[in-house]
Amino acid sequence: MNTMSYAATAQAETRSSAGVWTGRALSGLVVLFLLFDGAIKLVPLQVVIDTVTPLGWPADPALWRALGVVLIASALLYAAPRTSVLGAILITAYLGGAVATHMRIGSPLLSHTLFGVYLGVALWAGLWLRDPRVRALLPLIR
Repeated sequence: MNTMSYAATAQAETRSSAGVWTGRALSGLVVLFLLFDGAIKLVPLQVVIDTVTPLGWPADPALWRALGVVLIASALLYAAPRTSVLGAILITAYLGGAVATHMRIGSPLLSHTLFGVYLGVALWAGLWLRDPRVRALLPLIR
């Protein structure tokens, strides 16, 4: 192997390693946020009820506990490498409901309505960076 191809290989491995760690960090932040969000729904804290009532959702604690369980389970599936794609799909569906809810009541676009989109982009970007199977399935460059 000549020096040029060795250097290119080493650079690609370094980039790959840095990308994987960036993906893990990004995914970790998303998981921490979702676990927190799910946990406050389990109780449910008064702030949850105060926040969802103006959105047109019922204040029934049983509903919010169930959604907290769904969100925590989905976040844990996303965090585990073998089930990360299933978790990402479930969380994307959950976030789609949040975006639709905010659109329905006319929430501010950039701060409220699109927050679920921002979180979804971070979720999939983290998964894409840390999982070569996802990169193979969704190549950005061919």
